[in-house]
Amino acid sequence: MDYVHSILGWTFAGFYWLLTASVTIRIIALRRPVSVTLAWLLIIYILPIVGAALYLLIGELNLGRKRAARSGEMVEPYLTNLTTKFQDNSCPLPGGDLSLAINRLMTTQVGIGALNYGELEVLNAPQQIFERLIEDIRNARQSVVLETYIWHPGGLVDQLTAELIAARQRGVTVKLLIDHAGSRRFFRSAWCKSMREEGIQVVAALPVRLFRALAQRIDLRLHRKLLVIDDQIAYTGSMNMADPAYFKVEAQVGQWVDMMLRLEGEAAAGLAKVFAWDWEVETGERCFPSVIEPSGLPRHWLSIIPSGPGLGDLINQTVLASIYRANKSITISTPYFVPSESVLEALCQAANRGVQVKLLLPRKNDSLMVGWASRSYFDLLQESGVQILLFDGGLLHTKAMLMDDQLALVGSVNLDIRSFQLNFELTVALFTPESCTAIGELLRSYEAGSELLQPERWAQRSKPARVLERLMFFMSPLL
Repeated sequence: MDYVHSILGWTFAGFYWLLTASVTIRIIALRRPVSVTLAWLLIIYILPIVGAALYLLIGELNLGRKRAARSGEMVEPYLTNLTTKFQDNSCPLPGGDLSLAINRLMTTQVGIGALNYGELEVLNAPQQIFERLIEDIRNARQSVVLETYIWHPGGLVDQLTAELIAARQRGVTVKLLIDHAGSRRFFRSAWCKSMREEGIQVVAALPVRLFRALAQRIDLRLHRKLLVIDDQIAYTGSMNMADPAYFKVEAQVGQWVDMMLRLEGEAAAGLAKVFAWDWEVETGERCFPSVIEPSGLPRHWLSIIPSGPGLGDLINQTVLASIYRANKSITISTPYFVPSESVLEALCQAANRGVQVKLLLPRKNDSLMVGWASRSYFDLLQESGVQILLFDGGLLHTKAMLMDDQLALVGSVNLDIRSFQLNFELTVALFTPESCTAIGELLRSYEAGSELLQPERWAQRSKPARVLERLMFFMSPLL
């Protein structure tokens, strides 16, 4: 019996050594940032077997063979359609060097420069947002397409759902692309069943199933927020399809505070193209939007910046280019702040060279780990002169950056590594002075409801808090 136990022990030890050594070599061979490499090595050594299993499940970007192949085949026809339907503008853009940098980046990386749009509305109250959405859906004549991370039934969302059903009953094509993990409750709801029975196409994006974990990474998420009506009116921003009065009340962080942009024109069709890409990746069905020729001279400009696995380092390059070219001020609103080393260094360097850098964060966060990870960066930021403002009016969920009042980045991207590397996100870069002014007014309203974190007060936090911050700092590349 002892002999059998000895064989089993040696067999297990050999298996453990082989698994750990193989995963270690794999991690090192990928030559990722040192912080990411060290974090994963810590996990596989502290959590024997479990850590290695976690790495095999979620340690590497893997869309799955079918999605990756389909995405690769789509690149050429989409770029061809983009460059023929959306002509790169020859007009000088407002925003100086800031807009020039973003426009060049998009032209070289994606093949399309700035697009024009009609009057832009910045909507920042739930009732206001849903009323405008419902009004536009009620007036839809051809199509309504929508993608979101969370669809949470209840309150204002039920009213919007009823309007979508009514639109479908009068012949409007309605397509919904909703992240499976973020909206599991919705896919089990009576509302989902009713919409499908009425002919609304409801597709679960990146479905989470146990067997899929063997073929693709299961924590890649569709995090974009986008709605386009008749290829002419578009909404995008930070708000999921959730009424704040009904959503995550048990978290006790206050209602979520969001904003959405409403715009018309060529840019709306450009945003519809983002939906068309995501829809084809999931379903194989191609649905290029129609483009109406603009009337009169274009006056407003933006760039559409989709990002996610397989799309390169586009959003990270955009954020870094914007920060490094700012000369006067940078204001950032984000609910989840776990920056990459490059973004953290860029923010600190900006503050050190005299740029006024303000970071707006919610005082209470619905993710404890992310909250502690965010606080682990406060010392470094304050030492460089970055102002940290803690918002008290709920969970500040707006994701926006404003540089020198000349360039605004608005959308679904959090300033964290997950948004930069793992999620499929959507950002618009606004160049027009009137649009940047509107974003600036919104950010100043958040600032008025926030408290500036004083370095002296921050230094008085407890030792256990400091220890937890350091642990989360080391783990932050994986959050």
